[in-house]
Parts: sequence; C-alpha cells; structure tokens
Amino acid sequence: MHKKIIIPALLAMGGIAIGAPTDAQARVTNFEVTSQTTAFEGMPFPEIGTYDRIDATATFAVDPNSPRMANIVDIDKVPVNEQGEVVFSTEVSILQPTDPDKKSGLLFHEVPNRGRNLSFMLLNRSGSSGIPEKAGDAGDGFLMLRGDTIVWTGWQADLPDAAINLNLPVLSDITGPSREQFIFDKAGTTGKGTLTYPAANLDVTQATLTVRQNESDPRVTPAGLSFKYISPIEIEISRPAGMDAGAIYDFVYPAKNPVPQGLAFVATSDTVSFLRGNPGHDVQGPLHGIDHTLGLGISQSGRYLRDFIYQGFNADETGAQVFDGAMPHIAGSRKTYTNYRFALPGRYSRQHEDHDYPGDQFPFTYAQTTDPLTGKQGSILSACENTNTCPKVMQSDTSTEFWQARASLVSTTPAGEPLEMPENVRLYFIEGAPHFNGWMTDSKLGPVCRYPTNPLSGAPVMRALYAGMVDWITTGKTPPKSRYPNLSDGSLTPLADFKMPKLGDTAPVPSYNGLQVMDHSTTPPKRGATYPAYVPTVDANGNPTGGVALPYIAAPLGTYAGWNLRSEGYAPGELCSLTGLFVPFENNVSGNGRKSMGQHYPSKAAYLDAVRSASQDLIKDGYMLPDDIGYVMDKAQKQSSSVPN
Repeated sequence: MHKKIIIPALLAMGGIAIGAPTDAQARVTNFEVTSQTTAFEGMPFPEIGTYDRIDATATFAVDPNSPRMANIVDIDKVPVNEQGEVVFSTEVSILQPTDPDKKSGLLFHEVPNRGRNLSFMLLNRSGSSGIPEKAGDAGDGFLMLRGDTIVWTGWQADLPDAAINLNLPVLSDITGPSREQFIFDKAGTTGKGTLTYPAANLDVTQATLTVRQNESDPRVTPAGLSFKYISPIEIEISRPAGMDAGAIYDFVYPAKNPVPQGLAFVATSDTVSFLRGNPGHDVQGPLHGIDHTLGLGISQSGRYLRDFIYQGFNADETGAQVFDGAMPHIAGSRKTYTNYRFALPGRYSRQHEDHDYPGDQFPFTYAQTTDPLTGKQGSILSACENTNTCPKVMQSDTSTEFWQARASLVSTTPAGEPLEMPENVRLYFIEGAPHFNGWMTDSKLGPVCRYPTNPLSGAPVMRALYAGMVDWITTGKTPPKSRYPNLSDGSLTPLADFKMPKLGDTAPVPSYNGLQVMDHSTTPPKRGATYPAYVPTVDANGNPTGGVALPYIAAPLGTYAGWNLRSEGYAPGELCSLTGLFVPFENNVSGNGRKSMGQHYPSKAAYLDAVRSASQDLIKDGYMLPDDIGYVMDKAQKQSSSVPN
C-alpha cells in the first residue's frame, strides 16, 4: 500500500506546494497523490531511462454562475459549498520520464474510452487496455521512446471502480424519464438488463417496454412481452415468441439520481490546464517542462474530444488554451450524449443498436456550414474561434465510420456539397480498416455476423500521424496532406449508387446508419427530415478508395470492408456492429467478379514485394514511419500462407 501524499505537502517528485489563492471561478483546488511508483517494473527505455507512474485525485471548485458554466445542464441544481462553489473530482494517472532532462516537453493526454487506455493498443502495439503497470504493457515503447509525458483523466461518472472515474455530486431531488436499450444477441425466453440510473419507484405501470425486430420497425408490445424489477438498477425481461435474438428492447422508466455529467468537460479542461502549468489554479502542478499539449480520443473518446471543442472547453477559466493539438480518431460526424440530464455517455448511434440516442446532430464538421434541414449555422470550431483557442486538428476515420457514423458529413455539407477544411484541420481516411483493432487481431467468424471479421489495424498510419501532429504543434512543420473521401474527386458516391462485387454467389447490399433531424424533447425521440448519405467508392476487389491505403489494402488478400451484416436469427440484413468483414480471394478462378488469389500474386514473393512497395510509398508521403516497415512486413509474412507458392 502506498502512502497518500496530499498537497500542499512537498513531494520529492516535484516539490509541489500550495500556491497563492486566485480569483479564478473554475480551478483545481487540490491534487492528492495516492501512489507514486517506478512504471513498467523498472524497465528502462533506450536514451530515456525509466518512467514514473503517478496516480492522483484532482479536486475542482467552480462557480455555477460563471459564464463558462452557463450551458452545463443542471449546474444550477448542484449543491454548493460555503463559498457558493460546486466541488467535484477526477482520478488522474500520469507516466513521465524519471529523469526530467529526458522529457520531450510534450504532454500527451489520452481521453479514456470507458475508463480504459486504448492508445497503447493503437500506438504502442500493446495488448493491454488498462493503465500500464507491467513491463509487457509497454508494447514496443513507442510513446516512451519519445520521452512524452502521458496522462489519463476521468470524464465518465458511471464506470466500474477499476476504470478511471469522474466523481460528481448526485442530484437526489431530481427524477425524470430515462431510456435503456437492450439487444441480447443470444437465444432465451428471458434476459436481464442493468439500468444506469436507479428507478425512482418500482411500480411497473409507470414504465414502458417495447420491442421491434429491426431498427426501422415500429415499437410494439406483443403478447408475451413483460418485465419485472429485480432491484432498482436491474430488470428481467420476458421475451415474446417470434422475436429473434437480435430484437431491440426499449425500456423507458422513471429514474432518479442524475449527475451533472456535463462537468466532464470542465474536468478535462481544468486538469490539462493545471498539468501544463496554466495560471489560475490554487496549487502548483506536479509536472515541469511541459511546452505543448496533445489530446487523443479513440471512438467514444474521439466523439467526446469533438464535443469538448464544440462546447468551448479548449479555453480554461482564464481564457488560456488547453490543447495545442487534437486527434479525434474513429469518431465520424458524431459528438456524445454527455451534457444532458440522465446522460448516457456510453451510448452511441449505430444502424441497428442505439440508433436514435442523442449525440449526433448538427454541426458535423470543422468548416462553417448551414444546415438546410434545421436552419442552424456553425461548426465544431465555432466556440474556439470566438476565443482564439482552436487546436490544430487531425481527424482520422476508418471505413466503418462511413457506414455507422456518417463520416461523409465531415467532408460534405448537409446539402450534399463538397467542403474545404480550415487551415488548422487535416482529415485522414484509413481505407478498408474496421473501427478498431489491436495490431495482432485475426479474422474470425462468430454467430452474429454473416461474414468473417476484418483483421486490419490502422496502427501503422496512426503512429505516423501522431509523429506528424507533434511536429505540427511543436515546430510548425506541415503535416501530411488530408486524404479523405470527398465529392470533388468522385471518391464519395451516393449510397443509392453504391455497388459491391460478388462475394461468393451474391453481391451484398450493406445497410447504412442513416441520420435524421431528431426531436429529443420526448422519450423516445421524434424523427424528422433525412440527411443525404454518401459512402466511399470501391475498386474491383470491393475495397474502398479515397484515403490512405494500408499496405494490406494496396496489396490485398481479399475484400476488406468497414461493415458486416447480421446473420439469420440475429436481425438478418442489419449492420453488424463495428467489426467489418474480410472475404479472402479464392485460390482458383471464380465467377464472383474478383480475381483469384493466383491472378493477384503468382507467388508469395510477389505478394511480399507488393506489400513492401506500398509501405515505401506511404513512408515517402509521410503516412508511415520508416522504422515501422519491419513490423508491417512481419505481419505480411504471417498472412502469406494463403498465397500460392
């Protein structure tokens, strides 16, 4: 057990002492270090040495009447202290070089995904999603070999204790409707569901339960459908005959005990402001020598990072900038269900699952646009442009985001016109990759999805983009050019015109997660006009074009897509989650519209030469690092067993 060290006690790691009181209306007031250890079991990194890990709790005080708090939902209902301030806290984990002279000067903040670390899987080729502890968690040490300081802070208040959490006051006097959705994806006559917020009462007549087979079907209450409360936070659903395993159950019930989840944005903003050394906080931070800050969000946390910028929190209470660079990864055109009463920040829209939850409405992109469906104007950057605190932005998406997250709305207007990004924004499309994979993911076939899953990872491209972003914010070096499907060059096509080659006997027709204007004043919401839908064009192999082609797309072993379809018994024909598909080429000539494996590559050597050539092209253009060609070729060698000798 590590001894707790509470500021203002001086700390050996940095001599932290309490500072002079300030007049700031939102600030870090305390920083309690709960653990300080040598990270990675003392494993040193060449030229950098060992890393230290610091775990802490940051406490904040905010004036609920501050203009910065004006749009935080229910901030006026939160209990305050004697000074009239709202007090809350977040967990913080930090990795930094033990030798301060080895630090790069960059603070890299990964916004946790559901309280987890995904950046090490993406950038470090690690297999772990926890906050790193063991030597094996370091992967190949990509981030540590650079000497970067790495930070995680909590922003979600409904997570298990093992995750990195945000601690918010409970608004015990508020009740109201909340909706949970359950899809069991397994056979059974009953199913249990956990509620995010406890039921305000256990009277079953005060709640409603509906079911539908497909997302576009009407919600119904057939015979045999019922539920009972097991506890205030768990229900058991009796499933009616005639509905398969993929059916959608919507449960609307009177809930209690919401939290002001919108304070998540304050927690992220003020912690990074504090750690980078911005003035206005009651205590001095534990870090020194921080010159620049970079924020990365992956999937859920990528949507959060877009929302964070949109909500205006890249400026701290003093008006100082928080992130110099922001990298929303695999977010598409969405934001989050965060700054709401009874918020559910873990929910996000897909074609079949959670389709009509909040968090995906206009604006969608970084350029100023007008929405002809609602008459609204703006961009993700509107607030930071008004305060001159916009970060440099690199948004990267995979094929999945164009089908499940309407990524075309990032590069087109809602009226279906091509867009040019502001000078501080770059867009990158990682062709053919699914939503998210670790580096060594294999393709597999399960019961729910019709096709085998897509094994590709965007890691080689993302490591190069990370290095490019650091150069951009630290030296001003121009990053690689945007490569993202658009209407100007024909790399986006209307959904109605999209066609796949045959995979086997048929050419599949994928579903699409369409977007409508939504009225969320009712539960469930009301649907309005529909936005246009565009998707990337595909080549003769069915592989998408218009972006950065991974070496395994430039030299493919089959068809790689960001979408998959649900199988019989699981709402067949609906989009199947985020796993994508992989259908290898056959080893003989077939009539399915694709060349055979042998027609593509006369030998394994020819295949490996093609992968190497594609890798060299990416390196030349700045989309892959020279040092990464070895691990790309290692994976190609392992994959080459399907290529004829």
